[in-house]
Parts: sequence; C-alpha cells; structure tokens
Amino acid sequence: MKTHGTVARLHGMLESRKISCTELTKVYLSAVGRDNAALNAYVKTTPETALETARRVDEKIAAGQPLAPLEGIPMTLKDNISTKGIETTCCSRMLRGYVPIYDATVWKILKGQNAVLLGKTNMDEFAMGSTCENSCFGGAGNPRDPGRVAGGSSGGVAAAVVGNLAAYGLGSDTGGSIREPASFCGAVGFKPT
Repeated sequence: MKTHGTVARLHGMLESRKISCTELTKVYLSAVGRDNAALNAYVKTTPETALETARRVDEKIAAGQPLAPLEGIPMTLKDNISTKGIETTCCSRMLRGYVPIYDATVWKILKGQNAVLLGKTNMDEFAMGSTCENSCFGGAGNPRDPGRVAGGSSGGVAAAVVGNLAAYGLGSDTGGSIREPASFCGAVGFKPT
C-alpha cells in the first residue's frame, strides 16, 4: 500500500474505509521495523500504544462517527516532547529512563484527538544543534542520502516523514530546528508564529 502522500489523503482513505486505521498503522510500523536501522530516525517506538489507538479509531469509524482531521493518522513526536508513561530522553544519557508523569499540552491535545503515536524521534541532545549528530543514540540519516545529515535539531522527525516512517511529525523550533531538517530532507517544515 502506498502511504506516502498527504495527511488529507490518508484521512480520506480512513473515512471511506479503503483501509482500516489498524491496517494503516501496521504498514507504518512495518516500515519503521524494516527501515529505521538505516536512518536512525526513531529512538523509541510505541507499537502497543499505536495499535490501541488505531483500534479505538476503527471502532469510531465502524459506528459511523466522523473523524477529526488528524485522528487515526500515524505520526511521531520529537523526543523532547513530554509523553506521560513513555520514556522521554531529549536524546541525552542524562535522561535515560526518565518517564514523564504528564503530557505536554500539544501531545495532550493530539492524544485527545486519537493521533496514532508510532514513537519518539531522534534529535540533537537537548535540541542544541543543527545536524542531528549530537544524540546519545547516534545521528539521524537523511532519507535522500543516508550518508548525509538530516539537519537539526528535529532531524529524526524530518527523516521519519521523508523516509515514509510516519505520515507527519511534531518537532520544536527556536532557531530553525524544524525548518532546517525539512529543507535538508526535501520536505516542508512549519514553525507556528
């Protein structure tokens, strides 16, 4: 199944029942399992969480309820975004094993809309870098040319989306940390103002 495309296209496929959310999620999880070693985009995957959310979305579709725009769409979060019950390291050895007791507001909103979290993505340690090489997990590769950097600090998000390991991703940007990796990897990155 071709998953590369827009969120709107995938949303339409879910609503028209061309594919179930569980099937779509499994396609992405399979791609992560197959291709992440080459890109090192993900530092933590959450297949159980993703499949549980997908099941809830499928139940909602079966009941004929409309979906929110991002509902049921497999996505990823940069590893500096707090996720209750899921390790969040900011790609630093100092935070290995840290499991937040709360969700960041942005994730709380997305989770409330049944966004399907595939996992947490690589980044420069504490978002202090512009190449995504300074991570305790090793650098993220560029899907266009894995021998090149993905850019940073949200390089794992860009690598995951362009590498077709997520439909979209959420990073953070103070000085170009979304826009630069998107540019390096040949995608669009948006910094809200």
